[in-house]
Amino acid sequence: MSNKLLPIIFITVLLNSCAPKLETIYPTLNDGKYDSEFPYKSSSPELERISESVQRINCTIFYKIYKFSPDEQITYKMLNDDVLKDKAASEEFGNNSLSGTAFTVSSENGAIALITCAHIVSFPDTIMVFRENPDGSTSPFVETISIRDKETIYVAGFPEGSEVELLAKDDQADIAILGKKYSGQTGFRVPVFPYPIGKSKELEWGTFVYLFGYPINYQMVTKAIVSSPNRDSQGSFLVDAVVNPGFSGGLVLAIRDGVPHFELVGMVQWVPEDEETYLAPQKLGSGKSYNTLIPYTGKAYPFNHKSIKYGITKIIPVEAIKEFLNKNRIMLKSEGYEISLRNREND
Repeated sequence: MSNKLLPIIFITVLLNSCAPKLETIYPTLNDGKYDSEFPYKSSSPELERISESVQRINCTIFYKIYKFSPDEQITYKMLNDDVLKDKAASEEFGNNSLSGTAFTVSSENGAIALITCAHIVSFPDTIMVFRENPDGSTSPFVETISIRDKETIYVAGFPEGSEVELLAKDDQADIAILGKKYSGQTGFRVPVFPYPIGKSKELEWGTFVYLFGYPINYQMVTKAIVSSPNRDSQGSFLVDAVVNPGFSGGLVLAIRDGVPHFELVGMVQWVPEDEETYLAPQKLGSGKSYNTLIPYTGKAYPFNHKSIKYGITKIIPVEAIKEFLNKNRIMLKSEGYEISLRNREND
């Protein structure tokens, strides 16, 4: 052997002996469990692909509002179409809106289906406000009644007005499925969530997860760790993600044995809120604001304010989503929707 080759061989052996092995850094990477450590390599291409299946939705409900004068002592039992027509002092229209997140589970033959939280697309049919007695107690007489007139659900970026249909929902499980059919001529398709369904019951304290959603109408991905796994029989859990309104319906993904082995383990449901009532001046229109240097002498009005408890987020387990889809699979298929979510190959 030539002496000239010895330095090269020596350097190669030295590098191999000093380089840390993947098994040493991540000894549990191939244990078949969900990972608790930060991904050992870049996952940006996979995350970008997943983001294409996540959609922003908005639900708006329109009410017809009937207002009665104090002289008309109308009780709930007296209400009917004739009373609304003849006794109401005024008729107005109002609306209420909620924004959230959905993810695509089917896009075949022009039929697109998405999963989201039921509370985003659920509003009461009727809202009644009763008059107060002089002592502050509630009287039996109706002041206003708001009756549902129309509800619209939009998915941002969808063609033909972006409006979709509510196909099915389960208010107790807080899961809903939305759908839209396009003619074959449009050729419109939406990327479907590309990874398999996992098992939230296999999550552990400290499991690392990614979350996708549209907080305040901005598409974002964030990370969190799991707390309180298996809080109920279906496997619901908490994460420490800091999320804002609009994240409900967002994806929750865990990684099994390293990138790119993502699995759907749940859907963001809600964060705890405290509601407070405070007095404030009447709101000014056209972007105007009060001069803070001048004492306010006008009327004060009550306003409700919700304060979010950041860092505690409840997750709907994927087992509940799977059960919901199975219950509605025959109906969805009859309507032309083929759900594309799949299980892991070894399930």
